[in-house]
Amino acid sequence: MTKPPQSNPGRSPAGSPRLHPEVVPAVTHDAVVIVPGIMGSELYDAVTGRVLWGLAHPQWLARAWLSRDGLAPLHLTPEEQDGTFGRVQARRLLRAPAWSPFLRGIEPYHKLTRAIEETVADPAAIMPFPYDWRLPVAVNARLLAAEARKHLEQWRRHPAHAAARRRAVDEREGRLVFVAHSMGGLVTRAALTLGHDSELEADTRGVMTLGTPFGGSVVAANILNSVQGAPLPLPHSRLAALASTMPGVHDLLPRFVCLEEGSGARRLTPSDVGALGGDEELAKASLEFFAHLSGREMPGHRSVAGIRQDTVQSLRLDNGTVRASEYCFRSHGNGELMRDDDGVARRFQAWGDGTVHRHSASLRPGAIPIALQHGALASGRAARQTVVDFLLEEDDLGPDQADEGLGLTVPDYVTTGSPWSLRITGTDDPAGIDCTVEAVDGGVRREVRPYAGDGDALSADVELPAAGLYRVTVEADRLPSPLTQLLFAGPGDTRTPQD
Repeated sequence: MTKPPQSNPGRSPAGSPRLHPEVVPAVTHDAVVIVPGIMGSELYDAVTGRVLWGLAHPQWLARAWLSRDGLAPLHLTPEEQDGTFGRVQARRLLRAPAWSPFLRGIEPYHKLTRAIEETVADPAAIMPFPYDWRLPVAVNARLLAAEARKHLEQWRRHPAHAAARRRAVDEREGRLVFVAHSMGGLVTRAALTLGHDSELEADTRGVMTLGTPFGGSVVAANILNSVQGAPLPLPHSRLAALASTMPGVHDLLPRFVCLEEGSGARRLTPSDVGALGGDEELAKASLEFFAHLSGREMPGHRSVAGIRQDTVQSLRLDNGTVRASEYCFRSHGNGELMRDDDGVARRFQAWGDGTVHRHSASLRPGAIPIALQHGALASGRAARQTVVDFLLEEDDLGPDQADEGLGLTVPDYVTTGSPWSLRITGTDDPAGIDCTVEAVDGGVRREVRPYAGDGDALSADVELPAAGLYRVTVEADRLPSPLTQLLFAGPGDTRTPQD
């Protein structure tokens, strides 16, 4: 067999001049800033040097959520509540999978970072921005604006920028591109509009947000309600006690029409937040802050929204207990709530990414839909490909199209030794569907067989033998990227008389 001719962009094997023009590499000469979501940054105590959130050892999660003082250092001190910060520092982006009640799996950012590294002119063009996610969005926005400015100036002085610029359209200077996941999109938006750098917006080519709750999320109300709501496993009450003083969680509360009352619905008020277990003053400050952001656009903004995943979108308050539902409400152009012939508010199913519902994840129509869970929107293959394509754009090509896709629903906390079920939505045919449940540390792996359940969905029954963090993965030929979700397995009753 004759070997095909080998190409070489430089010189031929005989040393003669190359026969074809050089192919310009597909890279961007812009500076990229990666902004993670809530709980996506490793935090440590600047005084003791102790890591408070983000250890890689799997047993750390059990100690954090199931021991009495596991999360105590993360609670805001009176000084921090008064605005004196610095005790807790953000060291780097999350390096290992983590878990939190209601927020469920928190995926690390190394896959996203690696994809971006392969797309920039030099690794020096990338700046991860870890931040103390406990604090108000406004505080982190000011820090991001300052760090992004410094990063852009350093990159423009870098030799790799000068070389890459010569291959750019009109040889323009590199600008900033922000890639922001979840809460990171709120921080980015505030940094560009209220970050005290009047030139930052002009120096930004684009912003891609991945599952950012621009309108907030009902999940935040669930978190704050755990203390006084229906009895829940210990990790949930631990999180509620932590979140009740955290401005960052209050900045995630829903600001859309979501509170169902009688035949209608309305927005949450600060007094509602106080009634469900949050802090009324923090809620008021958050509403005022986002009112300043209202109507502010981000340059070259492209949003990615998770779809087809069961997502809470509205709630009722029943004697202080949140009853969340997986439907939402819509309003006409004049602001009037859409109602049926009997005057009852119409309910709509919008789905989402399991944490942020579809409409909250974009500031305007035209978001890129990807059938992934919230945590995987910054790590899944389809999301990474979308980010890379965005980085390489010179012009706005418009949003991609997506198939309807499948959805995955799992509990966020399960009891060891007890059976539980997962749900795969979007199909009732198990053929070609592969589903596994595997311990993150590799100690346990279960292949589960989905079966046809009620309606357009599949179910699968699972039982786990040991406590720890597990990953559920669903693969199918029709999926551009596997569906994944993290869940935590622990004892059934971890409460003590003092809890």
